[in-house]
Amino acid sequence: MFDNMNGRLRMGVMGCADIAWRRTLPAMAGNSAVEVVAIASRSQQSAEAFTERFGGVPLEGYDALLELDELDAVYIPLPGLLHAEWVERALEAGKHVLVEKPMTSSYRETSRLLEAARSRGVVLLENYMFLYHSQHEAVRKVLAEGAIGELRGFASAFTIPPKPEGDIRYRPSVGGGAFLDFGGYPVRVAQYFLGGDLEVVGAVFRHDRHHDVVMSGSVLLCTPDGVPAQLAFGMEHSYRNDYSLAGSTGRLMLDRVFTPPETHRPVVRIERQDHLEERVLATDHQFANVIETFVEAVLGGRDIRPQQDGTLRQAALIEKIGQAAISRPA
Repeated sequence: MFDNMNGRLRMGVMGCADIAWRRTLPAMAGNSAVEVVAIASRSQQSAEAFTERFGGVPLEGYDALLELDELDAVYIPLPGLLHAEWVERALEAGKHVLVEKPMTSSYRETSRLLEAARSRGVVLLENYMFLYHSQHEAVRKVLAEGAIGELRGFASAFTIPPKPEGDIRYRPSVGGGAFLDFGGYPVRVAQYFLGGDLEVVGAVFRHDRHHDVVMSGSVLLCTPDGVPAQLAFGMEHSYRNDYSLAGSTGRLMLDRVFTPPETHRPVVRIERQDHLEERVLATDHQFANVIETFVEAVLGGRDIRPQQDGTLRQAALIEKIGQAAISRPA
């Protein structure tokens, strides 16, 4: 697959999303092993604006991108409900794929695409970028040291203010609402700390009748031995993204857990009886780290099966939550 002469990974970008402009493409530009060959959009004007900043050839239409022979891999930051179609088409074209979360909206589609990638010998990686930030491993080490005793509970939230009218998240056939876009973050970080064998106890979704999408919700999960995870998401709140872990002897809290800029120094707050401690962690660049992982998987054969297995477990749990949720009109 990878046989171009300059030894760099030739990337194409499918869609001119905000996340690509602000975070992912700057990380690609900072990786010397990546060459942005082309950027495709439904609008030629948008493609040209992106290529003026990041290089490459502007293309109108996503099909044109997949027809390029001088392309090794594709980055797909399209709206969530478009992922399955274009990931599959990119795999059929023999391209490696980095796709924004969620990979698809169902376990069945996610499983099928991962199997298709493996059978074709190409890399398929979902970009849950926060997993690549070192702050979470640092929290794991603090827990292993016994800083809060035995784990008794977990809580996490990712909420944002309302988006402007017309935002893709309000379009049920494209964006799919808050659960598809934001709800997966607290679910995924709960699995990170509590393991993949979580049971769905219950969920409540607020459903907007005007837009016909889920606007917000709460989810209750638990481990096999009864440790609960209380999760919240939504796009009708003040901005918040954090988690906390309650233990037998204390509590640990961390803010900016999903969206820290690369200049941010995370602060782990540990509270125990008559004791308050704050540990300042190192900065990290989670977008640069996920790009590095993808490059190493394609060029160096890095094993990303653990990440793919995590994607599959996430898809299964998200599906179970959706099936169990009680929906109420917003």
